[in-house]
Amino acid sequence: MQGPALTPELLLNAYAAGVFPMAESRDDPEVFWVDPQRRGIMPLNGFHISRSLRRTIRRAVFTIRTDTDFAGVVRGCADRDETWINDSIFRLYNELHEMGHAHSLEVWQDGALIGGVYGVTLRGAFFGESMFSRRTDASKVALAYLVDRLRAGGFRLFDTQFLTDHLARLGGIEISREDYRVKLATALRSEADFDRQGAIPSPQDLLQRSTQIS
Repeated sequence: MQGPALTPELLLNAYAAGVFPMAESRDDPEVFWVDPQRRGIMPLNGFHISRSLRRTIRRAVFTIRTDTDFAGVVRGCADRDETWINDSIFRLYNELHEMGHAHSLEVWQDGALIGGVYGVTLRGAFFGESMFSRRTDASKVALAYLVDRLRAGGFRLFDTQFLTDHLARLGGIEISREDYRVKLATALRSEADFDRQGAIPSPQDLLQRSTQIS
């Protein structure tokens, strides 16, 4: 499908139906729909914070922000040898961000954006798109703060699309397409708000909540 035929509204409808777009490469103008037989999700009550990650969070070496440089996070995710983020996808997700349906959680250090994650929100579902890291543990810290924010916002589903070894070590699991559709339907019947949490929590508050849940 040619990129210009895509609209933000079409993307939202696709997510609601359980599919998402990708491109073969950054230089390929075509976009295709993906509907995996096995779907990766991050259980919001199952995120695992290791002792080393706990120490990193407690040291507060990073500054966490949300939605201050959405385009920068997408560019960071695309800044690799092989990427599925082409110009059409970059444009469309920035349009979704302007509509309030796409958000970034960013990790900063010394004034530089060094990690983050972005995704699409639709009612009670968060569809994680991609993440990047330019410092050790930056993407793990981003996910820890993101999971805490999604729980506070009332989200029911954190879709990671695929399950990588990195996500599995943090608590991610893989479920069937059928089970995913059930969880998606439940999430779409609920209300959530990415900004409900308000200010970024302190490392102590984040870790205390994660301990209570685990």
